[in-house]
Amino acid sequence: MDWLFWLVLVIVLSIIEIATVNLLTIWFVISGIVAMILSFFIEDVAVVSTIFAILGIILLLITRPIVKKFTKTKDENINLGRVIGKTGIVTEEIRKNQVGEVKVDGKRWSAVSNKKIEVGSEVIIDAIEGVKLIVRKGD
Repeated sequence: MDWLFWLVLVIVLSIIEIATVNLLTIWFVISGIVAMILSFFIEDVAVVSTIFAILGIILLLITRPIVKKFTKTKDENINLGRVIGKTGIVTEEIRKNQVGEVKVDGKRWSAVSNKKIEVGSEVIIDAIEGVKLIVRKGD
């Protein structure tokens, strides 16, 4: 009747894996299937449980880095940092170390520069400091 426990555990771990998609519990699903099969041949629950735990950890440690390498997604900056490196247009003159205004990505931002930049000039966003863009004159 131990096989029933392992079957329920495999089902629960499978549901968790489907819900989270982290490729974390899948290794224990596999080791649970192995433990369920072994429970037909081995009476000692402690031995089967140990095999389940050790096999799951070994599978996790060996295969997860390989799978993550192949399923790695491109990190896309979706926060404020996405404007860094973009080009903007000066809408309010920026004087040396004084706040002006730049339009980038359809939005107006406060901006500072270490040089004077006139209205209508193109600028490149180098960084964000607080709520201000640090800009330099475009090439």
